[in-house]
Amino acid sequence: MKKVAFLSLISLFLISCTMCTSKKKETQKAETVKETVKETVKETAKEAVVTQEASKETAVAPKSGSETVVLMKTSLGDMKIKLYNETPQHRANFLKLVNEKYYDGLLFHRVIRDFMIQGGDPDSRNAPRGKQLGMGNPGYTLPAEILPQFKHKKGALAAARTNNPERRSSGSQFYIVHNSAGTPHLDGQYTVFGEVFEGLDVIDKIATVKTLPGDRPEVDVKIISVTIVK
Repeated sequence: MKKVAFLSLISLFLISCTMCTSKKKETQKAETVKETVKETVKETAKEAVVTQEASKETAVAPKSGSETVVLMKTSLGDMKIKLYNETPQHRANFLKLVNEKYYDGLLFHRVIRDFMIQGGDPDSRNAPRGKQLGMGNPGYTLPAEILPQFKHKKGALAAARTNNPERRSSGSQFYIVHNSAGTPHLDGQYTVFGEVFEGLDVIDKIATVKTLPGDRPEVDVKIISVTIVK
C-alpha cells in the first residue's frame, strides 16, 4: 500500500511539473506573440507615416510657370519661349537640339505676313541666295502630340510637318504664329508645343520684312542662338 501511495504521489508531482512547464511555455508563447504584434504595429505606424509624407509630396501641385524657358536671339531681336510640359517628346527634342546648338545660325526661311514665320531647316545655314529651302531635317520625325487646349494663337510655337496621315512632326522645323487673331484652321492638325511670351514685337518685325518668291526674306533673318534660361 505504501508503495502504491508513493507511486501516486510521484505521478501527481510529474503531472504538476508537466502542467507548470506547459503553462510556462504558453506564457512565453503569448509574450512572443505580444511582442510580435507590438513590432508589427510599430512598423505599420512607421509605414503609415512614410506613406503620409509621400502623399504630401505627391499632392504638391507644380508651381505656375514651371515650364522650361528658352531665349531665341535673332538678327531682328530676342524672344523668350516657354515649352509645354504636356508635350514632352517635342519639348525634349527641342531642348536636345538647343543643347547641340543645332539652331544657331539657321534662317527663318519662310515668312508670311499675318500667318507665320518658319525656321529650323538645317540646309538654311549659310544658304546662298536663291537656294530652295524647307525640306531639311535631322533625319527623323516625331509622333504627334496634338492637344485641344493648345491653340494656334499669336506667338504659338508649333512643329512643321509634311503631309502625312499620322501628322508626325518634323524633327527640327518649327513655326511661330503671327496673326493676332490666331490661325484656328490649323488647330488639331499640327502639334503646338510652346509659345512666345516675351518679344511678340519681334515676330511682327520678322513677319513684315520683304520677301522673295517662295516666301524667303529678301534680307536673311538669322537665328543667332537659342539657349535655355530656365
